[in-house]
Amino acid sequence: MKLLHIDSSILGERSVSRTLSKAAVQKLQDFHPMMDVTYRDLATDPVPHLTAAHLAAGPDVLGDIALGETILNEFLSADVIVIGVAFYNLTIPSQLKAWIDRIVIAGKTFRYTENGAEGLAGNKRVILAVARGGIYRQGASLAASEHAEAYLRSLFAFIGVTCLDVVVAEGLAISDAHRECGRATAFQPISALDPFHAAG
Repeated sequence: MKLLHIDSSILGERSVSRTLSKAAVQKLQDFHPMMDVTYRDLATDPVPHLTAAHLAAGPDVLGDIALGETILNEFLSADVIVIGVAFYNLTIPSQLKAWIDRIVIAGKTFRYTENGAEGLAGNKRVILAVARGGIYRQGASLAASEHAEAYLRSLFAFIGVTCLDVVVAEGLAISDAHRECGRATAFQPISALDPFHAAG
């Protein structure tokens, strides 16, 4: 089994999303000790954003194109993808969006048909570990402003992923008590993750 572990927070060791994603990976490794893990830290080693030069495939961006192929192949070869999702300004970090732009590729992870778009990555399990400073859950006053979890759910559904687990810690910036409660609440579903559940 191959696992791809992605982190996106710029907060380093203080990051709750990193703590949660690490715990999720460890939970799976406890049951699959021979699991092959690939790790990418998008904050310390950011993926360049796409440019017109990239799309033109000029000789000056051959290294960037090769990086994009590596990132896509990492995703395609993984059975499980665990993503630590930071929540900045109501959505995902630009570093994570840059990575997404390298994996959502027509003919590779989706294709257009006469009946609409068809996802091609339905054989994967994705676990999102989301950390939010405020409270954005359904029914909260800020729920309509949540554009990270909602976007990623739509994005992975678009490329065919139906096996999606979402773990959320929120209220982290309200107070120390809220932060500890948010962390504790998020660790409960991680401890309950089914390590043998795989995509169909």
